[in-house]
Amino acid sequence: MADNSFSDGVPADSVEAAKNASNTEKLTDQVMQNPQVLAALQERLDNVSHTPSSYIETLPKAVKRRINALKQLQVRCAHIEAKFYEEVHDLERKYAALYQPLFDKRREFVSGDVGSTDAESERHSDSEEHDKSAGDMKNKVVIAEKEDAAAEELNPKGIPEFWFTIFRNVDMLSELVQEYDEPILKHLQDIKVKFSDPGQPMSFVLEFHFEPNDYFTNPVLTKTYKMKSEPDKADPFSFEGPEIVDCDGCTIDWKKGKNVTVKTIKKKQKHKGRGTVRTITKQVPNESFFNFFNPLKASGDGESLDEDSEFTLASDFEIGHFFRERIVPRAVLYFTGEAIEDDDNFEEGEEGEEEELEGDEEAEDEDDAEINPKKEPSQPAECKQQ
Repeated sequence: MADNSFSDGVPADSVEAAKNASNTEKLTDQVMQNPQVLAALQERLDNVSHTPSSYIETLPKAVKRRINALKQLQVRCAHIEAKFYEEVHDLERKYAALYQPLFDKRREFVSGDVGSTDAESERHSDSEEHDKSAGDMKNKVVIAEKEDAAAEELNPKGIPEFWFTIFRNVDMLSELVQEYDEPILKHLQDIKVKFSDPGQPMSFVLEFHFEPNDYFTNPVLTKTYKMKSEPDKADPFSFEGPEIVDCDGCTIDWKKGKNVTVKTIKKKQKHKGRGTVRTITKQVPNESFFNFFNPLKASGDGESLDEDSEFTLASDFEIGHFFRERIVPRAVLYFTGEAIEDDDNFEEGEEGEEEELEGDEEAEDEDDAEINPKKEPSQPAECKQQ
């Protein structure tokens, strides 16, 4: 019987393998002639070749040692930067003492303890144009006063609802205020920022001063924000300046039945054996701005917060920072809305400028295409750190 496993002295398996290899090679040639496939491969190769980590891996060991030495220098720079921010905090404390007499005068105007004179009410400017505008505004006021001379003149004490109006004007704060918070906030007379004493851990305290009211007995409610100005040992290169790491509130001494941070609900319970039903009352947390003084605590060592808690804590830190940096120093401008308009105009200006630049780039590309249709598309400019 003839053996079919060989053909002209060549094993059949070898012949079949050769045919498969030939077919594979032809298929590969066809694929590689496809422009889309080639473009995809080139893009992938470009991405791999331009990855910083992959480039570092290709460097000689001696160069890698020098890079590690540079990183150690960078760590030392981060520690010097931390010291810089500590001195900035000391400088803030120094100038806070200079600002305070002006803020005390502001409180007197707001509360009505003193009245402002015409000289104190005038706005002085070195610019003639501003002086002219101020003069025009004064003339308009005089005309308005003459028109209203026959009407009964109202002269309320101080500036009514000064701080409450700021809460309503600022979205970040108005979102926290419930309708039942509003009567309480109308008793708010002042907000102060106090910096930590020299030699103490970096922190600041927000003080909310209230006039006597029907809701709680505390004359002052406080919120303390603890800060850290040192590089993280695990990731020193992430240091970008002081950060708030924790906060403490205070106990509000609510008068009976006036606590807006809790609400009483009624719940029916059925006895399993006898089938009787009883109604019980229970206090549960209630949404309120005054929960601001009972903050969530940052996680300790070995503990972690869930995503919602982390978001709540981050929002709290942002609000505290906003009070310190914007609301307290520029209160009158948030009362009038001028500071809010400035913030909005600044943001819109940035977006408008970006859109205009993009439009100019597109126009330049179109002009280039008309002048030289064969010109390759220009690569995007490298993004440089500001």
